[in-house]
Amino acid sequence: MNIHIHKASGRGTADYKWLKARYSFNFANYFDPQRERFGVLRVLNDDHIEGGSGFATHPHSNMEIITIPLQGALGHRDSTGHASVITKNEIQYMSAGSGVTHSEYNQSDNEILNLLQIWIFPKIKNSQPAYNQINLEGKRATNKIQTIVSPTGGDNIIQINQDAWLSLLNTDKGLQFNYRVHNTGNYIFIFIIEGEVETGEYRAGRRDSVEIKGIDEISMYAKEKSEILIIEVPEN
Repeated sequence: MNIHIHKASGRGTADYKWLKARYSFNFANYFDPQRERFGVLRVLNDDHIEGGSGFATHPHSNMEIITIPLQGALGHRDSTGHASVITKNEIQYMSAGSGVTHSEYNQSDNEILNLLQIWIFPKIKNSQPAYNQINLEGKRATNKIQTIVSPTGGDNIIQINQDAWLSLLNTDKGLQFNYRVHNTGNYIFIFIIEGEVETGEYRAGRRDSVEIKGIDEISMYAKEKSEILIIEVPEN
């Protein structure tokens, strides 16, 4: 069993004035030979985007991209014809496949947009690009692990081109939860959006991550009211 706590203070940083970013893995000008990826999880960026700013049209290929707004509204437009605005409680998915271009902007002129963007290597390369989004407004579970992305999809669950699962947990203080992997040998990446949790002898706080290999079930205890993102991915 291997458990590593990656502290929020240890993440890569970038300040482009219009964008302030924190990188859990190597990205842009941030490089750490120990932070290339976690299994097939390649990127987890915590972006704060100023009003009226954003990413101009740019290309992607062979990457599964999940976007989770935490604050504000994100405008999206891509070369497959999708144009949408997503806000908190919505989850966006784009399978870049054989190639796609898109732009992402803060829909507001004066409010900060904070989002998590997650990149996962696909199971099958050069597939047809795909897009999906779900709205969990009024459907967010409390004190229960809620799957939002899986290989098979489902009601309010996005289908992804990988043997990966993403789940959210909104928990009150003092509760304990067990997470068991869907596929034996998968890695577990726990990102603390807000709050503080314990897992065994390890403690993780706001924007820390708990990175787990070689164990099929992990127990989490909420030291305070918390919002947690759980990402389960294969090694390769």
